[in-house]
Amino acid sequence: MPLLVRRLDYPHPNPTETKTMNQTPLRGLVAATHTPFDSNGQLELGNVEAQASHLIKNDVRTVFIGGSTGESPMLTLEERMRLATRWCAIARSAEIEVIVHVGGNCLEDARVLARQAEQLGARAISMVAPSYFKPSNLDMLVACCAQVAKEAPQTPFYYYDIPALTGVKFSMPDFMQRASEVIPTFAGLKYTNFDLGEFQLCRSVALGHEVFWGVDEFYLAAMTLGAQGAIGSTFNFAAPIAHRMENAFVRGDLESARREQLRIVQLVQTLVPYGYLPAAKAVMKMLGVDLGGARLPFAPLSDEQKRSLRADLEKLGFFEWIS
Repeated sequence: MPLLVRRLDYPHPNPTETKTMNQTPLRGLVAATHTPFDSNGQLELGNVEAQASHLIKNDVRTVFIGGSTGESPMLTLEERMRLATRWCAIARSAEIEVIVHVGGNCLEDARVLARQAEQLGARAISMVAPSYFKPSNLDMLVACCAQVAKEAPQTPFYYYDIPALTGVKFSMPDFMQRASEVIPTFAGLKYTNFDLGEFQLCRSVALGHEVFWGVDEFYLAAMTLGAQGAIGSTFNFAAPIAHRMENAFVRGDLESARREQLRIVQLVQTLVPYGYLPAAKAVMKMLGVDLGGARLPFAPLSDEQKRSLRADLEKLGFFEWIS
């Protein structure tokens, strides 16, 4: 308990000690990482290093931690702070850049996480909208983001738009224009939204900001519309497929690119019937990175389901696709 109290009183950054805001654009694949638990469902930070090594091996050098894939709604504030501390410590020696997701229903917690992320040297911060009591209009959403972003005045801020989960749906082109006026550190969006038309509008008003694509199954479509990077959960275990798709697209080999995109679609469809997050963590264990199960309300996979999942993946050809 004393540890929690001390972290809740995390000091405001001293402007003379903070870093200069990194303006270098982020590009390519960003893995939305899982949060590792032990067999009792408790945070197991000793396995973060194995995650990092696995991603580096697969040429993924940027991570988005504590987001939807990271089960942030099921983590306590203390757990989220410990997770960020561990990832940022590893990043300093492993040449990984860390985007810390700080959002949630409690803006005071988000401010604490943003403040901590800057002091830890995170590459950027991001947040979803409060979703229990929702912002009533666009200006209220911008105000929520501004309140959190100001706690990390030297760290780029990305709004995480995922209306399917938050139920918060406003025009993102309008949001980008308004946020650019109000939030000095505004850097762009994590756009986890199926609306490709709006995605084009976001890019048209980007004003130098980045719009990261967030739906793995449609990444090729987004690339044809100008996407230069994506943040996704499948990049934890299927990065070789996505890399081949990116490379084929750059070469103009659309047939090969479409084949790789289809594989990602088929992979996701294979995992979903088992419960996507528990199944994705089971896949990571098959690849030698044990991250435990997923917390309630996700149902754990039985041993029989794990065997069935592996058989389905073998039939699909997944292990050959990533070798």
